[in-house]
Amino acid sequence: MKSIAADLLPYSSAELDLGRHTLRYLDEGDGERTILCVHGNPTWSFYWRRVIDRFSPSMRVVAVDHLGCGRSDKPPRDDFAYTMAAHRDNLVKLIDHLDLKNVTLLAHDWGGAIGLSSLVQRHSRFERIMLLNTAAFPPPYLPWRIAACRIPVIGKAAVRGGNAFARAAITMAMDRNRMTPDVAKGLLAPYNNWENRVAIDAFVQDIPMHPSHPTYQTLADLENELPGLADMPSLLVWGMKDWCFRPECLRRFQSVWPSATSVEIADAGHYVIEDAPDETLDAIDTFLSQTTDG
Repeated sequence: MKSIAADLLPYSSAELDLGRHTLRYLDEGDGERTILCVHGNPTWSFYWRRVIDRFSPSMRVVAVDHLGCGRSDKPPRDDFAYTMAAHRDNLVKLIDHLDLKNVTLLAHDWGGAIGLSSLVQRHSRFERIMLLNTAAFPPPYLPWRIAACRIPVIGKAAVRGGNAFARAAITMAMDRNRMTPDVAKGLLAPYNNWENRVAIDAFVQDIPMHPSHPTYQTLADLENELPGLADMPSLLVWGMKDWCFRPECLRRFQSVWPSATSVEIADAGHYVIEDAPDETLDAIDTFLSQTTDG
């Protein structure tokens, strides 16, 4: 019997050999243009299933599973850095491996920083940006729900032992509460034991709250690059009830990309494409149509 995740995401993963580890990704559809979907924490390519369903008939859609996430290998912390820079480097390798061109970045949560920093390194391959509830700058605050997961010993036990972070996100990241039990199971499916939750914990620990943190400068450098992307057509879709990537993050993007198209969904939360799938997909469809030549 197939799993719930497989039923809702009926696409086979392709593989990229990174040497000691294997990165997996979905690659569906065909066409001159590609949507590159980059997830955050604690999701995986499953989060983009509706995007693949809707747009792969007319475009190529590639959705990565970061190392430690989804169907990709999940090495222990002493065998992979699990930093934003390390995930960025893996994504750049995938972009080069697939020789992607005319790419539209679609990113959510930590995927925004990872995807945008990859775009900066391969700027000529990209033509548009679409972001959902994310950031690309050192965080100005740390929500208490996340701060609790960073408490030494206790936080790790909760995140990796009890899957507290991913389970909490299923409900706390939603406002309309439209997530069905099957979708919740699909999102949680790859993170079913201590070893398989390594990346969830690592993402939480990689949030830089002080300049001494190694990822702080990586994010600060990315923030400095944002004004140089202002001429690239951009779409910002935001669930305005997000308690993590709050509306302040949207305003920060708008301040450096004044020409960006913004779609604010008043009653949607952080998992905006789960909370408001029709509004989100329609906004993406409209944006792609309006910014595609020919």
